[in-house]
Amino acid sequence: MNRINKLFNKLFVAVYSVPGVKERWARAYQALEFNTIPWTPLAKPLSQCRIALLTTGGVHLKTDIPFNMDDTNGDPTYRIIPSATKPCELMTTHDYYDHRDADRDINLVFPIEILQACVQEGLVGESADSFYSFMGHVKGPHLRTLIKKTSREVAARMKQEGVDVAVLVPS
Repeated sequence: MNRINKLFNKLFVAVYSVPGVKERWARAYQALEFNTIPWTPLAKPLSQCRIALLTTGGVHLKTDIPFNMDDTNGDPTYRIIPSATKPCELMTTHDYYDHRDADRDINLVFPIEILQACVQEGLVGESADSFYSFMGHVKGPHLRTLIKKTSREVAARMKQEGVDVAVLVPS
């Protein structure tokens, strides 16, 4: 990663953690709006559902390719995380939020152990074989790629795997 980009991103996170700056930015932020809600009622009890986790926290296997932090428009790709992965096998590559706490406990942005416990207790059915991670802070031309290509690829993979519920954990 380019050293100047890394320093800029650290400064960005520090400045936007100041309450007044954060509040001013939030008031001016223009979120995307859609006319429909992608919601489907459950067809069976949660205890019989196959669950997939998704995060925008930039989480990935330590052995996987990190998200691209050199592109100021973000990285519209995704990473596949097997559901049996242990937290010690994961890391975060994302410079647009302070993830120091998540580095100590990945469950804050990717509650893999919590879902595994819910499966063991019978609160939910089973985990999907694969979970998915994206990098938040995707903008400009990459936003269209994320919406029109990447998200559809992941949705198709989850459908093929028989996922009934997708739990999205924003970061």
